[in-house]
Amino acid sequence: QVQLVESGGGLVQAGASLRLSCAASGRTFSNFVMGWFRQAPGKEREFVAAIRWSGGGTYYADFVKGRFTISRENAKNTVYLEMNSLEPEDTAVYYCAAGPFSLYRYSDLSRPSKYDYWGQGTQVTASS
Repeated sequence: QVQLVESGGGLVQAGASLRLSCAASGRTFSNFVMGWFRQAPGKEREFVAAIRWSGGGTYYADFVKGRFTISRENAKNTVYLEMNSLEPEDTAVYYCAAGPFSLYRYSDLSRPSKYDYWGQGTQVTASS
């Protein structure tokens, strides 16, 4: 059974940094795309970033480019989201997700319904 467990969220001041981790278990993930999404209160879940487990290709939402970096560590089956220069608008629950390797187009990669497995989420709060 696939399990995704996020960690690393917290309460920080605006301008600070956080690194989120997503530990994956239950199967071989080399044929997956791993994504980070976020959901703020009263808003829809939105795409943040994704990475191809095999090959390492990365994709980002426009609003995080230059501030966030997604990476993976194969030996630990872990995906990371390094977040710098956090803004109050980044406050949300951040979710890790795993989707099929066949996701290539940004329009598919950025759609929550295309992902098969989800973690429980970790809260990130950036105060002004």
